[in-house]
Amino acid sequence: MKERWLWQILLSVISLIVLSGCATPPPSNQDNLCEIFRQYPDWYDDALEMQDEFGVPIQISMAFMKQESAYIGNAKPPRYYALGFIPWGRVSSAYGYAQAQDPVWSEYQDQVSSWSSRDDFGDSIMFIGWYIDGSQKTLGISKWDTYSQYLAYHDGRGGFKRKTYTRKPNLLKVARRVEQTARNYGWQLKKCKAELDDNRSWFF
Repeated sequence: MKERWLWQILLSVISLIVLSGCATPPPSNQDNLCEIFRQYPDWYDDALEMQDEFGVPIQISMAFMKQESAYIGNAKPPRYYALGFIPWGRVSSAYGYAQAQDPVWSEYQDQVSSWSSRDDFGDSIMFIGWYIDGSQKTLGISKWDTYSQYLAYHDGRGGFKRKTYTRKPNLLKVARRVEQTARNYGWQLKKCKAELDDNRSWFF
């Protein structure tokens, strides 16, 4: 009985090691959208699917993801530390590429895909598109308004209505940075879109 228990623990540890080894590393050049999609062509397919489904520009959803997780699939927010050194939970339940928190991710799963995972790129970019689309419908924010959409994404739609962001000067700076990233990504995508689409045609 004891040997069986030890084998179960060993198998669990091996499984975790294998899974961690299979994790997709972040793109080598996060400042260039063309290079990101050249490195991960499947991400371009996922981004196109999101754009077709929710009408959200690819460059905006990718700018959100770069800011939220730096394209790290298992990203988590910082920990709280009691007395300055004792780990005591995390700042929030945010997780994955999109840094979606538990309640809103559950809402997404109920409405869109119950089998989705926050550490899956395709599911995460679809979530971002879904959220931006929802903010356009409920708050009237244009899907092209990166700045306002990011504020609603970060503080939640309720927080955006209450203008909680006005008390967060650092957040306003981050939102401007996301806006600039989306603008840069947009210009880059224009230059390489034909190439990316041509490469896709080889698989259809």
